[in-house]
Amino acid sequence: MTTPAPDLPEFSQKTADAMVAMSDKVGGLPGYLGITINEMTPGMLRASMPVREELLTIMGAIHGGVMAGLVDHALGCVLYPLMKPGQWAATTEFKINYLAAVKSGVLLAESRVLSCGRRSAVVRVEVVNEDRLVCVAQGTLLISDPPGARKP
Repeated sequence: MTTPAPDLPEFSQKTADAMVAMSDKVGGLPGYLGITINEMTPGMLRASMPVREELLTIMGAIHGGVMAGLVDHALGCVLYPLMKPGQWAATTEFKINYLAAVKSGVLLAESRVLSCGRRSAVVRVEVVNEDRLVCVAQGTLLISDPPGARKP
């Protein structure tokens, strides 16, 4: 069965281009993990992250928290070109399935907006490593207006 495309708010190519251009300059956890946003189109984001030795567990596989960090970043960032300037997205929950151990290479994450309303969105993320699906996740995000914004 083919899933129909969701109705999405207006897409800002300018915002998407800026996020792709600055993604390798972001600090915090995404910066430490080395996450780069490679492509954004309406309701879709592709990001990559190198698997580095310091991100592996004592068993030699990437730590689940590292994968969760990548997923959470992909969940939220896909929404920014769909939101009004000044709005922000916060993950309220996500479910993650780890499907295979990752020991090397590059993680490629693709997030897709399944639903996007005025106040919340549902996003699905799939992560691939060396041509195999290693993680799937789905989350709900709260869309908030900037402080002091007028409520409709």
